[in-house]
Amino acid sequence: MNKLSVMKNRVQMLVAVFSCLALMPAYAQMGSGGMGQPQGPRLGGSMTKLFGKNSAYTATLEMTTKTPKSITMLGKLAFDAGKSRFEMDMGEAKGGAMPPEAATQMKAMGMDKMIIIGRPDKKIAYMVYPGLNAYAETSSQDQDAGKIESDYKLEVTKQGEETVDGHPCVKNKAVVTDNNGGKHESMIWNATDLKEFPVKIETTENGNTMTMLFKNVKLSKPSASQFEPPTGMKRYDNPMALMQEEMMKRMGGAMGMPRAR
Repeated sequence: MNKLSVMKNRVQMLVAVFSCLALMPAYAQMGSGGMGQPQGPRLGGSMTKLFGKNSAYTATLEMTTKTPKSITMLGKLAFDAGKSRFEMDMGEAKGGAMPPEAATQMKAMGMDKMIIIGRPDKKIAYMVYPGLNAYAETSSQDQDAGKIESDYKLEVTKQGEETVDGHPCVKNKAVVTDNNGGKHESMIWNATDLKEFPVKIETTENGNTMTMLFKNVKLSKPSASQFEPPTGMKRYDNPMALMQEEMMKRMGGAMGMPRAR
């Protein structure tokens, strides 16, 4: 294989990797910002009502979104009164449109580990790549970010009793109605041994079904520092600026040019 072919293959792989990096977190929530606007799990707005008095907690979260390209993602979650932090290894994601080689390439680039910090109180989110020692700031795409709990009404109808991940649960149909009359329906499994925490939530919107399974739940308040942007890392104005600069570095290396610093 000649140099031109090698360079072409590497550039094509880079494009695939960066496309997946932008799209994968978007699968994690309904109504995400889309390409270039990654979001973490959407737990604010109407979703807040499903957690009752459990306003602060940490957990391991497994999310499965059934779309034309279904994907399952695992991560560590911290939540406190609307603020969220979701840490994930995108190389461990299952399904979706990412080619197998992309996971290996992401790890080599230092882009397999990702942290998404949601700050609806500031209407911003931070997308952090520890392997690159960099993060990007982006505006929040959650239209419910400015609403308060009293803007929603919750109706719960018992459907039965089941055990989820070892927890005895009451299976409920939950309907949240916002102050504009919009309705959001979910099936939730409230753990009776965990202060009614919804250890499983299943929601369908716009033809897509998302299931969230919470494991290793601890109902303790996370430290405030977890919801702040990291210090000592390079800051970018938006996720695409970060990705584009990294792509140019890699393309420069593929063509034998000095890498930008």
